[in-house]
Amino acid sequence: MLHWVFKSFNDLSVTELYAIMRLRQEVFIVEQNCPYLDADGKDLKSYHLMGYVGNELVAYSRIVKPGVSYDEASIGRVVSSTVHRKKAYGIQLMNESIKRIENLYGPVSIRIGAQQYLQKFYESFGFKWEGEPYLEDGIPHIIMLRPFVSA
Repeated sequence: MLHWVFKSFNDLSVTELYAIMRLRQEVFIVEQNCPYLDADGKDLKSYHLMGYVGNELVAYSRIVKPGVSYDEASIGRVVSSTVHRKKAYGIQLMNESIKRIENLYGPVSIRIGAQQYLQKFYESFGFKWEGEPYLEDGIPHIIMLRPFVSA
């Protein structure tokens, strides 16, 4: 069972920020062999959702407020530790990320830029592919939208 911590950038401790950057680099730069500038300026304007097992950060996402990446709220830098794969932490992380967005902004649409190979994973949360595939740092990506549907 994951223990969730949710903070704005200014509320992160140095230790939490270090763990976030380490996990993101471990997966996005080292595992995916993709050198890119991870510190893109959006962290400062975002909320950070951290999933812990004990004291170890094993899942993370960045909740980006509307108007920073897209007109809609967004979930980015979705990552789980390579050591803890196959434990459904990614599913828990996405469900918790959506819940946190709804708590912050109410029932809103959510737009993401997803690695294309994860299309079916994101579709399972109600996201739909929009537009044409594009390359980001040499990796095929797609824009996906989880529309808000009023009752």
